[in-house]
Formats: sequence, structure tokens, C-alpha cells
Amino acid sequence: MSYMKFTPYIYLIFACYFVYDSVMKWNDPLATPLLSLLIAGLAIFMFFFRRKFAKRMEDRNKKS
Repeated sequence: MSYMKFTPYIYLIFACYFVYDSVMKWNDPLATPLLSLLIAGLAIFMFFFRRKFAKRMEDRNKKS
């Protein structure tokens, strides 16, 4: 289960990619940079959610 400690960081990598993608699309009139920013925000939210959830599960396992 040690891989569960590293999986939230994948969301940060996705967030960085989508922020980069939105910056590259910002001046293109046909592109949608706001969608990339929305996905980046969702990835950051998922990072914090998964980290909090993993900590909660770890605390539960320590009590048992």
C-alpha cells in the first residue's frame, strides 16, 4: 500500500500540465484556456482531497 502515498502527487503533475496548457492557449482565439484552468483546479482539489482521505485512513488503521 505504499503506492497510495505517491498517487496524490500525480494530480499535481496533471495540474502543472494543464496550467502550462492554458498559458500556451491564452492568446489563441479558437482555443479554450478556461477549460484547462478548470481541469487544473479540479486536479489541485483532488490532490488535497486524496491526501486528507489517506491521512484519515492511516489514522483509522492506527486505532485498530
